[in-house]
Amino acid sequence: MPKLITSNQKLSEIQEKIGGKATNLFRLKELGINVPTWIVIPSDFLSQKNNTTFSDDFIKEILNYFDKKNEEVFFAVRSSGIDEDGAKFSFAGQFETFLYVKPDELSEKIEAVKKSALSERVQKYRKENKLEPEAEIAVIIQKMINPEVSGVAFGIDPTNGDTETKIISSVYGVGEGLVSGKLDADTYSIKNEKIISQITKKTTAFVCDTEKSGIKEIDIAPKKQNLSSLNNKQLKEIADLLDKLQKALGKPQDIEFAFAENKLYLLQTRPITATGSKQGEYTLWDNSNIVESYPGITTPLTFSFIIKMYEAVYRQFVSLLGLKENEINKHSEIFANTLGLIKGRVYYNLLNWYKMLAMVPGYSLNAEFMENMMGVKEKFELREDFRMNKGLARLRIIGMIFKMIKLHRNLPKEREKFLKYLNKTMLRYSNINFSELSAKEIKGFYIDFEQNLLKKWKAPLINDFFAMIWFGVLQKMSAKYKVSDNINIHNDLLCGSSDIISTEPIHRSIKIAGLISANPEAKELFLHKSENDIYKELQKGKFPEIKNEINDYISKFGERCVGELKLETISYSQNPELFIKIIKSYVTQNITVKNINNNIETDIRKKAEEDVRKNLKYKFLKRKFYNLALLKARDLVSNRENLRYERTRAFGIVRMMFSEIGNKLAQDGAIENPRDIFMLRQEEIFDLIESKGIFHVTGVLITHFNYKNKKTELPEDYEECKMFCKNLIQKRKQEFSEYKTGKIPEERFFTYGNNFSDEYIYSTDKIEEITGDLKGIGCSPGIVKGKVQIVIDPNQTESLNGNILVTSSTDPGWVTLFPTASAIIVERGSLLSHSAIVSREMGIPCIVSVTGLLRKLKTGDNIIMNGSTGKISII
Repeated sequence: MPKLITSNQKLSEIQEKIGGKATNLFRLKELGINVPTWIVIPSDFLSQKNNTTFSDDFIKEILNYFDKKNEEVFFAVRSSGIDEDGAKFSFAGQFETFLYVKPDELSEKIEAVKKSALSERVQKYRKENKLEPEAEIAVIIQKMINPEVSGVAFGIDPTNGDTETKIISSVYGVGEGLVSGKLDADTYSIKNEKIISQITKKTTAFVCDTEKSGIKEIDIAPKKQNLSSLNNKQLKEIADLLDKLQKALGKPQDIEFAFAENKLYLLQTRPITATGSKQGEYTLWDNSNIVESYPGITTPLTFSFIIKMYEAVYRQFVSLLGLKENEINKHSEIFANTLGLIKGRVYYNLLNWYKMLAMVPGYSLNAEFMENMMGVKEKFELREDFRMNKGLARLRIIGMIFKMIKLHRNLPKEREKFLKYLNKTMLRYSNINFSELSAKEIKGFYIDFEQNLLKKWKAPLINDFFAMIWFGVLQKMSAKYKVSDNINIHNDLLCGSSDIISTEPIHRSIKIAGLISANPEAKELFLHKSENDIYKELQKGKFPEIKNEINDYISKFGERCVGELKLETISYSQNPELFIKIIKSYVTQNITVKNINNNIETDIRKKAEEDVRKNLKYKFLKRKFYNLALLKARDLVSNRENLRYERTRAFGIVRMMFSEIGNKLAQDGAIENPRDIFMLRQEEIFDLIESKGIFHVTGVLITHFNYKNKKTELPEDYEECKMFCKNLIQKRKQEFSEYKTGKIPEERFFTYGNNFSDEYIYSTDKIEEITGDLKGIGCSPGIVKGKVQIVIDPNQTESLNGNILVTSSTDPGWVTLFPTASAIIVERGSLLSHSAIVSREMGIPCIVSVTGLLRKLKTGDNIIMNGSTGKISII
């Protein structure tokens, strides 16, 4: 067995036990981080050695590795316990460490470190942390450097778990004085690139004692005593190092560092353990439903836009329900933070959603309906002290009932009024040629559009609220009145609503495919040519009827595409070839009107209505109340889908404006590529246009956005702003690229305060364990036996060829893929999800909200799915 493991070896080649600290040293070297040379004596070797001294040959072997014969060279002799420096137990200060050890003292110090594993304090530590009493230990021998400044640094604030703050402490000389507490240190807090310094008077320092083994205390020159021991450049180096370590090792780190001859050395690193991370409010994050609107990675521009829209919309919502303006303003932070962007993915902040509901009377009822609507699988218990006083709630609920009756009665008029105003506004903006305007002028139009339309969303809000209520009522009444043995009778009754606009793109697409298939020459073109060639032929005037149908489709539904609510999405309006690709797949698979059974959803609906008539035949009052709930649910759910399409249209105008701003800024040299605009936040773009400097987040973007960040003012010089902007974009592009390929946060997890470290976002504590058959919510009836085809990106899948579509989430842009599937199973979503509604309309069996779906199924699996019961069995 090798006695020594050298620092020029690769970690993957090492079989011996070298302990946590030594393992970290090898990782650091492989990351390209500057670490003083070292060797390791593995625990396997030490455990076999019982004598108290090490031979001269053994010590000579160590010295030969360092290739030093000069007696003035010193070493650090440290422990590397097998369970030391782990994520849970750091063993900080438990084992012996010797600094500035002379070559002739190595044998003695190695033995002392080895014996420290059996010390009383280590045994006590192990007992307190419920660890096995036996402690294996390796020993690190590392070349000492002679630093001007040394210190410790933390990747997060260890006192409160604030992930945006870094804490650095430093002293002159070696770090022993700081670690032991004998010296006062300068302390620096870095947040949002703002440095807060606490400079202490440093009268002494510890340095290497060249005459004796160890260190000695010396006086500091008076002129240096009140100066900062680190300059801003050095602090930035340390902060960057902490970011690099966290990214590579997956957790915030506690490091020891030193500067020697102005070069930064990392002496050791360990995961931060006692962070106080449970300080701050407990928050549950969930993307069960919102992932349908914002699948995959969402860019900074889109998130900065939607979080403000959510804020404006829900301020309007609670105002409509009777909450006063001063009460809304008092809780402004709640409305401003209903969402989070975590590793590039959008999540609901459920704590703030429940807090919003708690401001409104009838909290318990509203919360239950919201959970059904949003597909939330775990209820959130809000603290009693946040809820409305019961006496006040009773008074408010009376007033709210009158308000709701009035809102409900006036809703059809409000919808009509909203659509009239929206169409007028959309027409005006659609006719503007933004390419002829400057970036500043487009910004002005955007602000006008936001004020005149996006923040006047009263009718869709009221409709959404009552859709949530009436759908919940229908579901409860179906169970209470026992109208059918079918547990999803309330879903089946909503089938066949011909007024839902979400199904129109499918029917029109199929109609176009039929038109092409009926023309042999056109069919030949679509079967054998690329979408690019097809588009060119149509533009030349070939097949005018088909061209007009495609143009009409894009004119009306050009923004209905995959990821349609993400501003970075390239829509069919922007690139018609993407739509031609869909039609091409329909023609290839012979999906035409003749081959689609348009009566499936009608048959489902008729059967469900027959069940209701039969079971409520002699129950006049129940039938009357049930039919009222059904009528309301049908109307509101249909309009909910239709009004959401209007949102898509409005977002399309915003996409067009920001895309053109991207063109202008690229022409001006402010950004490299027009699409780089999506890597900036809305306020950053506007500040760049006005040359006022840029807001930005610590480092690059870190793990998540929140809007408590203070702005950093840049010089008003436009050229400097442009250079900063380009650098920021490049860093974010790199970070978002890593988010795209890296580990995805769990669909549901919790945090405390502002701690978004890996231990929380990847925690499976809130994820249900999968046992037996898979089970979800049946949304559209039918039993299908077939092969699974997992689809992550529908843009990369032209057809499902009759397989069962299995995916994590869908949005309205997926509908053109649905006709090629025999059934649909979605991991996320709810009874009112888009996939649930559209599948019912098309009569395609569908199950949503299936926990662990993608963890258990893979492409090619044979399964049986039941769209009524929600049961999925692997054959």
